[in-house]
Amino acid sequence: MKTLARILLMATTVSTPVLAQRSALAQQVFAAESSFAASMANRDTAAFASWVAQDAVFFGGRTVAHGKREVVAQWAAFFVGPSAPFSWRPVTVEVTESGTLAHSSGPVFDPSGKQVSTFNSVWRKDPDGRWRVVFDKGCGCPAP
Repeated sequence: MKTLARILLMATTVSTPVLAQRSALAQQVFAAESSFAASMANRDTAAFASWVAQDAVFFGGRTVAHGKREVVAQWAAFFVGPSAPFSWRPVTVEVTESGTLAHSSGPVFDPSGKQVSTFNSVWRKDPDGRWRVVFDKGCGCPAP
């Protein structure tokens, strides 16, 4: 019984820093996703592009854009005009134990504020230390 208690204590001690690190990384991804969303609201294509990984894959209805160039070209139409055709915000973020991949998800709203979709993005921490979107896909499912 003492051995089991020692193992449990060690597991708790070891996992606490890991959980704290993952929590800090999740906060980074939450902030990155929020800034990514702000690029749409601010009508800033360059800022939007800065969050997209070179090898990104974005699902858009019946089309799939491969690579940053294609993604930015496909999304350029959403940046035309004085106001955004939709907005989004993160609600949940989970980070892998390695601290290099993360998933973010949350609601997508039309201009009136009605939820019309849910986004799901996979982020990767690149060698420069910056988080970038690798996969992005929306669905008609309710927000988490």
